[in-house]
Amino acid sequence: MPNIHRTKTDIELGPESRRTQPVGWGFIALYALAVMSTSLVFLAPMLVTMALKVRSLVGVEQAPSSLALVAGIGALVAMISNPFFGRMSDRTSSRLGMRRPWMVIGLVGGSLGILIVALAPTISVVLVGWCLAQLFFNALLAAQMAVLPDQVPVTQRGLVSGVLGICLPIASVSGTFVVQLFTGNRLVMFMAPCAIGGFFILLFALTLKDRRLSAADRPAWSLREFAGTFYVDPRKNPDFGWAFVSRLMFVLAYAFLVTYQAYFLLDKIGSAEANVPQQIFLGTLVQSVVLVAASLIGGKLSDTTGRRKIFVFGASIVYGLAMFVIAIAGDFNGYLVGMAIGGLGFGMYMAVDLALVVDVLPDQDSAAKDLGVLNIAGALPFSIAPAIAPAILVVGGGSYGVLFAVAGVCAVIGAFAILPVKRVR
Repeated sequence: MPNIHRTKTDIELGPESRRTQPVGWGFIALYALAVMSTSLVFLAPMLVTMALKVRSLVGVEQAPSSLALVAGIGALVAMISNPFFGRMSDRTSSRLGMRRPWMVIGLVGGSLGILIVALAPTISVVLVGWCLAQLFFNALLAAQMAVLPDQVPVTQRGLVSGVLGICLPIASVSGTFVVQLFTGNRLVMFMAPCAIGGFFILLFALTLKDRRLSAADRPAWSLREFAGTFYVDPRKNPDFGWAFVSRLMFVLAYAFLVTYQAYFLLDKIGSAEANVPQQIFLGTLVQSVVLVAASLIGGKLSDTTGRRKIFVFGASIVYGLAMFVIAIAGDFNGYLVGMAIGGLGFGMYMAVDLALVVDVLPDQDSAAKDLGVLNIAGALPFSIAPAIAPAILVVGGGSYGVLFAVAGVCAVIGAFAILPVKRVR
């Protein structure tokens, strides 16, 4: 039970008091820039440079399986580290606040991991660097996501979630744009996004009026408590459980696309390797233009109507359709059409899903931990996708079209998984 003997500062910075006060556009803008920057440092390697790095080390034939190894193990590290650091953030009683220290530590450690990947002479070293990046960047991400329930009242969560929803596409476009500017200089291709994103992450961390926790209020630490870091009982919290399944299936569809779109362009579309960074940039740009509009409109409509589920359901169906369109694409223009449709689905989804998840959290006082558990659904697919993709490719005769058709089915399953949620409409 929380200690009722708090200082005035603790009360002013506590989650319950701040959660009733509207946040201004200055806060929202800085928060969005920080989240976008975190997506930037994550996505730039995943979208372009990691696949090209692996291909340069092992050759064309071994690249898919080697990339699957690196991406899969890295995603497992992310799956464990996000809830763990969320738990650590929830019980941090530093003078600097609960979330700020982990943002800084995560940025520095993750950037070091990316540097190791960039300079790696072998796949083994790439794996070590990527696992280090996943470990620390997820510490950063866990702390950032906890700021939403810490600082934003329920009546603004759809709006803020919608704004945050545009961070991923803008980061995707920015990352692929920056990377293609430095084609031929692999070190700069890896590190430029870290330098650019790091500036805005630090700016937000330094200006945040962070939630503070007194040592007397810090939760007890035990083996049972630690085990609970990675689990929320779906029997006691069925809405949280269904939200977990829905996100897992939606992100699995996205993971297939992100992990294998470079090889799709090379093998199915027949693109030259030198053109792939620019083509991914153009595809991401087309997707993002639609996504930004869908996210902003969807988030506002969700707050206005007081509904979340219908938006998540519709978004997942549309994203599934986009995967089917890409699956049957025979040229680059078909790929672009699929990416545009995907932007519509992804935009609606990102606008509302986070707001829905925050509304069904089991315990607001352990928000970072519970969001960390939910974020397993965002990390685990990046292990599942590369683990099962080789088998799907074998069954499908090496066709990346079959792989993306499976991705479409996953998104549709995610749509129907959200319907049993009862606590929100």
